[in-house]
Order: sequence, then structure tokens, then C-alpha cells
Amino acid sequence: MSWVIHLFPLPALAIYALFVVYPIFSAFTYSLFDWNGIKRGVFVGLKNFTTLFTVEPYNEMFWNALGHNLLYFVVEMIVQNGIAFMLAFFIYRKLRGSGFLKVAYFIPRLLSVIVVGFLWKLIFNPNYGALNSLLAKAGLEDWAKPWLGDPDTALMSIILVNCWFGIGFAILIFLAGLQAIPEELIEAARLDGARGITLLRKIILPLCMPSITIMTILTFIQAFEAFELVYAMQGSMGEPFHSTDTLAVYFYRMAFSSAGGGEVAIGLGSALAVVLFVIVASMSALSLYLMRKREVQH
Repeated sequence: MSWVIHLFPLPALAIYALFVVYPIFSAFTYSLFDWNGIKRGVFVGLKNFTTLFTVEPYNEMFWNALGHNLLYFVVEMIVQNGIAFMLAFFIYRKLRGSGFLKVAYFIPRLLSVIVVGFLWKLIFNPNYGALNSLLAKAGLEDWAKPWLGDPDTALMSIILVNCWFGIGFAILIFLAGLQAIPEELIEAARLDGARGITLLRKIILPLCMPSITIMTILTFIQAFEAFELVYAMQGSMGEPFHSTDTLAVYFYRMAFSSAGGGEVAIGLGSALAVVLFVIVASMSALSLYLMRKREVQH
């Protein structure tokens, strides 16, 4: 009866196949057909992909959204993960109050992304928002802006909110990497004269590379799947003037709302979903390959 044990994973595999594998293959299939509303038409091959990359306004909006996703990733890596690693290092050093800080930094992660989006939308309100009110009370009225209404500041405002929201999770990942470092190595390095920045750069950072690599992959995936926060704060059009558009928001607008011309474009939306899947999957696979190669070398 030992074969019965092998049946236990089947429910989980069935759920995974239904909600993950099947949608992926469906998107690949849908991208190869023409669509009349929600009715599938004739087979068109790669025509939807060609339209997405070469026909206006689809190509312009695609590259615009892709650029925003890349900016999302770069800023999150520098701001969110940079600050998170420093805070994780302070907690690792067991400074006074580090236990409270570990909990406090993670609290925003417990909130719904939609709740966070609406909360910060109120804070950024140019008329009665808390941010502009604080700037006025501090005598910095010239710094007050319509943060979400200005194309120059809207996207960066959303990215920084996302950094605030995700910093607690990043701290936990980096803290786990720091705590996995054998204390004997740290003590041996100190006996050899390594202190401060030298200890951090020569010993701690190299030993934390697995957690840094994992956080880089997760940040990349999150940046290229950015949707909820943008949708909650700016809607499905990526306002103002598509300055906050991302690939996920653009996909939603084409597949479920409109393609800019007032009609649903399931074929183009599916093509965009396939492109997004290829970008995320290929970069994640490459990062994991490089991480494993580095582990083998060491």
C-alpha cells in the first residue's frame, strides 16, 4: 500500500495545474488567434505580437510601460533593498530596540495593497493631503506639489510607496541571510583585523549573496507584475497621460477594459501576457543559474 503515499500530492498538483499551468497555456493559445470581442476568430499566428511591437499606438504604449517597469525595479533595488539591508544589519547587531523595529517595519506588509494605495492617495492629495499640509507647516510651501497629478512625480511617488510597503519583507530576507553566517567566521575575521566597512565588504556581503540574489529575483518579479498599487492610486489608464502605466496595467486595459480605442483586445492582451511571462521567467531562470553556478564554484 506504499503507492497510496504518492497520491497525496495529487490535490495540490491539480489545483496548481488549474490555476497556474492552464492559464499560462491558455494565454499562449489566445495570443495566436484573432478575436471579435470575446469570440475567438481565425488563427493569425504571430500577428498579435507583430502588432504589439510595430503598430501605433500599441508599440508606443508597450515601450512606455516597459520603461516604467524597469524604473520600478531599479528604484526598488536601490531604495527598498538598500535601506532594508542596512536596517537588517542594525537588527542583526542586536542594537537596543531591534526587536521592536523588526516588528514595526513589517506592519505595513500586513495591510492590503488596495488599502495602502487608497491611504497614500489621501496623503498625496494636493488640497487636504497630509504631505502638503506638513510641508506648509514646516515653511516649505514651494515643495508642495500635486504629487499624483504631475507626470514628473506620479510614478516615483507610487514606487516609493511600494518601497515603504515592501521594506519589511526585504528586511526579513536579509536578516535570515545575516543570521545564517557562522559566528566563528565573523570572530576569525575580527581577529585578523577586519573591522567596520572592511568586515562588511569582505566577509558579510559575500556570504549574504544567496539572500541578496533571492531578493533581487523577487524584486524583479514584483516590479514587472506591478498592478494593484498603480490601479488603486491611478486607475487602469495609468494617469496622468500614461505616466504611471506598467505592463500589467496595460495588459488589464487591453484584455479586460479597452485597448485605447474603446474595445477589448483579448488577442493583444494575451500576447502581452506571454511577453511579460517570458521576461520574468527568463530573468528569474538566469538569476537562479548564476546563483547556483556561484555556489558550485565556492
